[in-house]
Amino acid sequence: MRAAAEHSACNLDGERIRMHIEPFGVEIWMNEWETRCTWNLAETCVESLTIRELLTLAGRNDTDLSEVLSMKMTYGAIEGSDRLRAAISALYDSQPAQNIIVTHGTIGANMLVHKAMVSAGDHVVAIVPTYQQHYSIPASIGADVQTLTLKEENGFLPDLDELRAMVTPKTRLIAMNNPNNPTGALIDRPMLEEIAEIARASGAWILCDEVYRGTDQEGSGMTASIADVYERGIGTAGMSKAFSLAGLRLGWIAAPPEVIEAVSIHRDYDTISVGMIDDHFAAIALEHREAVLARSQAITRENLATLDEWVAGEPLISWVRPRSGTTALLKLHLPVSSRDFCIDLVKETGVLFTPGSALGMEGYVRIGYANNPTILREGLARVSEALAR
Repeated sequence: MRAAAEHSACNLDGERIRMHIEPFGVEIWMNEWETRCTWNLAETCVESLTIRELLTLAGRNDTDLSEVLSMKMTYGAIEGSDRLRAAISALYDSQPAQNIIVTHGTIGANMLVHKAMVSAGDHVVAIVPTYQQHYSIPASIGADVQTLTLKEENGFLPDLDELRAMVTPKTRLIAMNNPNNPTGALIDRPMLEEIAEIARASGAWILCDEVYRGTDQEGSGMTASIADVYERGIGTAGMSKAFSLAGLRLGWIAAPPEVIEAVSIHRDYDTISVGMIDDHFAAIALEHREAVLARSQAITRENLATLDEWVAGEPLISWVRPRSGTTALLKLHLPVSSRDFCIDLVKETGVLFTPGSALGMEGYVRIGYANNPTILREGLARVSEALAR
């Protein structure tokens, strides 16, 4: 286990100030185990694309790789190329390119928003479970972080009366993610509008991590963005999950100009620009997003049907069936901690889950079901054998 990180600084009176941040539970778990498993059912990205597969989806071929040969490896466009930001803008109903800034993955986007928009003493409401950034980073800044816990009996959707009671005139930010990781719950546009109304009454900003946007189980698959719903909505996303291109390490922020300006000040210190090659291939993928997302939706919808059938046949497992995303929480009806269960499982069968304890949800494990269908089926078969024993 890693100890919490602390960084020292001094104020003008020479008093030492310590900034404390909690160890990142999920990332520590993945770093420890994902290279030691055979059947990775903890993976959260839709089955990753090769560059050749991306070019094929875009109607191109290997000869198009020649485009990168003449690229001079400068920093490139600082905020992201005009081409890329235009392609990102097309994912939204009302976000022009000037409301977009490109970042090092969604993880970089989230970090920049918290650093730019939250100060010590601010009141932040984080809807959990969620990606740990959304409560540990503001807490490390010195914010007063209050958490609203999603409940299974509500389908892992937020209790709006509870949220309304938490949000006060002092609330600076509401942090959430939609579609939700790890539950797969989906807040539809009417509920997003209700959440926006709660925030509007206090003047709070809403940061919505939308990295799984595009993987809804029904319809077009495209969740409404908070940036299009609320005038103080900040949407973050990236190429990793729905677009199957985690290796590009490219994300973005969609937000009002004042947020982009505030973020840019912080971004100058830790980003400068993303890689030109990453920018190039992300633009190709987004310009052909219909084909890329159709592939992702075919995988997630087929695999969720497989997982649904498997859960129905396992008396020691129950769940709330996801409506979007690539992950689900499986409830364990076993007298064992989630961490012990996951360690025993990977050692015995080679199958990797993520323990709920790494997500603040003891009694559950998280499964990622958007990988290669063969890996999912083979992994589940081995879990069934272990449960039977």
